[in-house]
Amino acid sequence: MAVTLTVPPTESAPALRLRPWRQDDLPALVAAHRDPLLRRWLATSLAGEPEARQWLDAQADGWASATRFSFAVTADDDSPLGHVVVKATAEVGYWTAAHARGQGVAARAVDTVSSWALDIQNFTELGLFHAVGNDASCRVAVKCGFVLDELLPAAPPAFPAAGHRHVRR
Repeated sequence: MAVTLTVPPTESAPALRLRPWRQDDLPALVAAHRDPLLRRWLATSLAGEPEARQWLDAQADGWASATRFSFAVTADDDSPLGHVVVKATAEVGYWTAAHARGQGVAARAVDTVSSWALDIQNFTELGLFHAVGNDASCRVAVKCGFVLDELLPAAPPAFPAAGHRHVRR
């Protein structure tokens, strides 16, 4: 069963809502994936509407099978600012749209979904992986209580660069 989570506002940032992705999010999803920086760090990027539709269907299927808890990160107007996911493999992933970066969106969303997974979904440990050189992701991981656990070698073609594995218990 899909859920919605609320991230309280801070003095400098509005409240956020983490809700399941919807088909009407398609334009925002495609727009976000046009960003070269986002595509640089993601293992899979969406080239257009057909891929984005398939991705949205996969997110809904993940909720239905309880294998992938995928959230659109939204604010006041309910349009997606980013994405955060907890996979059944106890891995957290996320991205932030270009227009929402530098506003604490990622850290607040990752922290909230991680607490939800550990406290409500009864995960005992969560992993967060990112490529070496993605300093912003490293900062988000540390800010959210994930400690660097392991340096990972490159594993082409899926992971062409070396990486970090952070863990939160």
